[in-house]
Amino acid sequence: MTILLSIEELQKIHKSKGNNVKTIVVKEENERIDSYLAKTQELSRVMVTKLIEQEQIQVNGKKVKPSYKVQTGDSITIEIPEPKETTLKAQEIPLQIVYEDKDIIVVNKEKGMVVHPANGNPEGTLVNAVMAHCKGKLSGIGGELRPGIVHRLDKDTSGLLIIAKNDKAHINMSKSIQNREVKKIYIALVRGVVPENEATINMPIGRSTKDRKKMAVTKNGKEAITHFQVLKRYEKYTLLQIKIDTGRTHQIRVHMAEIGYPVVGDSVYSNGKNEFGVEGQMLHAKSLDFEHPITKQPMHLEAPLPEYFEEVLEQLDKNG
Repeated sequence: MTILLSIEELQKIHKSKGNNVKTIVVKEENERIDSYLAKTQELSRVMVTKLIEQEQIQVNGKKVKPSYKVQTGDSITIEIPEPKETTLKAQEIPLQIVYEDKDIIVVNKEKGMVVHPANGNPEGTLVNAVMAHCKGKLSGIGGELRPGIVHRLDKDTSGLLIIAKNDKAHINMSKSIQNREVKKIYIALVRGVVPENEATINMPIGRSTKDRKKMAVTKNGKEAITHFQVLKRYEKYTLLQIKIDTGRTHQIRVHMAEIGYPVVGDSVYSNGKNEFGVEGQMLHAKSLDFEHPITKQPMHLEAPLPEYFEEVLEQLDKNG
């Protein structure tokens, strides 16, 4: 018999032991353990992988890899540690809040703001700001340094970002993203005049073998699909509306550079030169369409282009 418990039920079990433990007996399955647990438990695939790496998920008392295929009769033990008290500093940093309720908060992130603390950026991040706004009440699934973070935007990409206030909202939102049920629309100004009115780029993206800090189109990478549509052509530039089906690191920037139309201001995937003197890529997450993770209501949210972006477009319009 397969035992299915929610995270809330799980947290009521074995509290005296300091951890939440459950055992699942596989009935009839033959698929990867990370996919199996993400499908049958209220756990995201990312969290399953993390627990496997920490040996907090074992099969028949032994550690396994995320690629292990579960078999009939396998006994899977899942041990979820009690949430650790975060050491993050809550900071009163202004936020552009587009939507908020008791489950999620959606912000319009400014260009130049790092999403979460990491080496070299311990403070002043979006997470520090949201911690102060939400009084620390955020989902713990992302870990100590990424509470509530369901998806990310690059430091110099502005626009809409969803943050989860509780674990259930985080899990449901993550699954919607994994299932490609969240429609993400971006606006980008690229160098060069794109001849096609619209097109789809389907090129796998992985870590660059030449520079481990960069991503690249590589045959061994993960599937990455980007759709673009021309909004306006200028003498040396093109304004695009971009929709992504997948959310690979630096996906839009890598894909556009690969086909010869790098995002203006991108100092990593192009020479970064532009006549406008902008720092960082001119890429903005304009809109999100998704199903609310708890109420299941359809959501449509938009964030206007940043002022600097509008000024560049006005300058281009004046130049004809």
